[in-house]
Amino acid sequence: MNAAQRAGRLGIGIIGAGHVGPILGAALAGAGHAIVGISAISESSRERADAILPGAPILTVPQIVQRSELVLIAVPDAELEGLVAGLAAASAWQAGQLVVHTAPGFGFGVLAPALAAGAIPLAIHPALAFTGTSVDLARLAESYFAVTAPGPVLPIGQALVVEMGGEPVIVEEGDRPAYAEAIATATSFSRAIVGQATGLLAQIGVEQPGRFLTSLVRSSVDNALGLAGGPTTAPDPF
Repeated sequence: MNAAQRAGRLGIGIIGAGHVGPILGAALAGAGHAIVGISAISESSRERADAILPGAPILTVPQIVQRSELVLIAVPDAELEGLVAGLAAASAWQAGQLVVHTAPGFGFGVLAPALAAGAIPLAIHPALAFTGTSVDLARLAESYFAVTAPGPVLPIGQALVVEMGGEPVIVEEGDRPAYAEAIATATSFSRAIVGQATGLLAQIGVEQPGRFLTSLVRSSVDNALGLAGGPTTAPDPF
């Protein structure tokens, strides 16, 4: 049975216990899928995995790939290509297995070694500044996700996004670098401006400058997004 024909629960394994992987895993678990395990190396990543996915087994990366119907790869962009290729060299990927990565700058092409083994490649990136806490789960419902995949399996990626509570938007393979630049620009600009403004307020003795600016920043972002053709009420980027 291929992935497009599957119904009901998928066994999901998560590679990476940073800010993104456990949150998306929890969202998929909330949609009825089963978490078979998560990889977590550092003490902080283990604590995060336990907090967001209590009871989920901590497994090695090969164990996760071996046991999962859907492998969710949430690692830094610089690690993605080598990880996928290394697992292919070890003959770890399985035919019919869904392989999803969350790196904004890559489409499904980076998953070519898994595709060559018969896996189904999907690139899904949530446009959200993650905190790595349960707060993110509520924010997913207000977020858009970039979905890039071969045409026949695009509906699978879109369906996974809907299950996580988000809104899927198709981004073409060749447009992923520009998409990643847009995401990086919005994220870094927001942090820099808020950091500068709160620093100035702190210098003049304003207590809790972040809270002081909350309504101003959110309304300013709402207004700017409205002028750009965005939603009337914007997803909170902070």
